[in-house]
Amino acid sequence: MIVSPSVYSMHFDDFKTEMEALNDSVEWIHFDVMDAHFVPNLTFGPGICQAIRRNTDKFLDVHLMVEDPEHYAEVFAKAGADSIIFHYEVFNDIDKCVELIDKIHAMYLKAGISIKPGTPVKEILPLLDKIDIFLLMSVEPGFGGQSFMPDALPRLEEVNAYKKEKSLDFIIEVDGGVTDRNAHELLSRGAEALVAGSFVFNGDIRANVEKLRKCE
Repeated sequence: MIVSPSVYSMHFDDFKTEMEALNDSVEWIHFDVMDAHFVPNLTFGPGICQAIRRNTDKFLDVHLMVEDPEHYAEVFAKAGADSIIFHYEVFNDIDKCVELIDKIHAMYLKAGISIKPGTPVKEILPLLDKIDIFLLMSVEPGFGGQSFMPDALPRLEEVNAYKKEKSLDFIIEVDGGVTDRNAHELLSRGAEALVAGSFVFNGDIRANVEKLRKCE
């Protein structure tokens, strides 16, 4: 199980303390990058990624919720990202997605694809043998602190079944409303990496991460 806290919920006024806790307790650190166009919210640029890169050797997992993922992929690659995940809905085109996946791989980064709750899983099945990470959104992307959408569970099962059928080795990641109340169900249905923002950062980071681990 990979725990990937979203720095969208990080308390930057206590950056040093929170980075120490993350370095002690997690495998990945997740970045929700929003441009106020593809989604209605605006978050941060590459400077935050650079600052965290200077303070950790953890895997930096960048989720682009932007209209121009090709541009931002290059920007965040230079900032220290280890993976770039972009949204299928930006293109709604398999060939264009493959082009960007290839460009991300050419930068020696892991490449991932994500879909919104309303996008059928079947639309991205042709991409699953080309990616390293599949990110299933269990909330509508754009804002933190939303409640988990149970409709994500059968979608998760669908992806996991296809992965097993085709003997693929991408990582299945889930993002949105993840807590210790639903983590076990997500893991039992095929999730391997859990993105958690509010749950991890509201309180004792190490203790909250441990609560997720106990759900395995």
